[in-house]
Amino acid sequence: MNFFKRYFLQILKDISYKSYCHIYILDNSLGVLMKEKYDVPIAPLSEFVSYMMEQMSHFGLPCTEEQAKDFYLYYARMIETNKYLNLTGITDMKEVVIKHMIDSLSCYDPEIIKSGMSIIDIGTGAGFPGIPLAIYDRNLKVTLFDSLKKRLNFLESVIDELKLTNCTTLHGRAEDLSHQDYRESFDIATSRAVARLPILLEWTVPYVKEGGYIVALKGAIYEEEVKESNKALSTLKATIEEVRTVTLPTLEDKRAIIYMKKTGKTPKQYPRKPKEIKDKPLV
Repeated sequence: MNFFKRYFLQILKDISYKSYCHIYILDNSLGVLMKEKYDVPIAPLSEFVSYMMEQMSHFGLPCTEEQAKDFYLYYARMIETNKYLNLTGITDMKEVVIKHMIDSLSCYDPEIIKSGMSIIDIGTGAGFPGIPLAIYDRNLKVTLFDSLKKRLNFLESVIDELKLTNCTTLHGRAEDLSHQDYRESFDIATSRAVARLPILLEWTVPYVKEGGYIVALKGAIYEEEVKESNKALSTLKATIEEVRTVTLPTLEDKRAIIYMKKTGKTPKQYPRKPKEIKDKPLV
């Protein structure tokens, strides 16, 4: 009996060891594949600056050479870090300029996002649109908010290197910190590619002061999201002021900026717990 017991235990150990080896090999293989996929060359400074200034001009936003150089450093650090930390699937220099930098700045309207205002960029990820806004107008006070500390560590290194004294980071969950000191303390909340509008509103509206703005950068299905957001808007005390369609240089896809104004105090029970927001969105 003891022999069979020892034999059976040895089989289990062998199976566990082989499973561990397979997992280890798979994990390392995925790491190699990711490194190969995102190990791309960084474009020369002069090429980036020239293209950035040219495309910004086409879009109708003036860009100085100094600003373009700051955007280059941000781009270069992002590509370097992306080799081991998943920040973006967009790595081609021209695509980064159009689909990240200019797309982020497409929400910039000096009549709404006024110099000196405080902005919380919720779900900032690799820093979009927060870092481009902070570079473009160094008088804006931008807080980059994300739940993943590794991404914030990357952003803090960019902030330090670019001397973006107008930019800080905040680590936590959107559902939690708006029930604390950060509630209704920002002029503007921005968000890009985070969640559908009814859910996004519950995460963002509580952070904004009455009379402030929620600025959502949306893709092709923005019209559908707007239609399903009436309940969220009325419940959370906000209203849509403008849905502004955007066409980026060299692209023909549909996208829009949704500008929403905070009209009153958000009821204290919002935002709710994550599961409740997911299971019972305000639609």
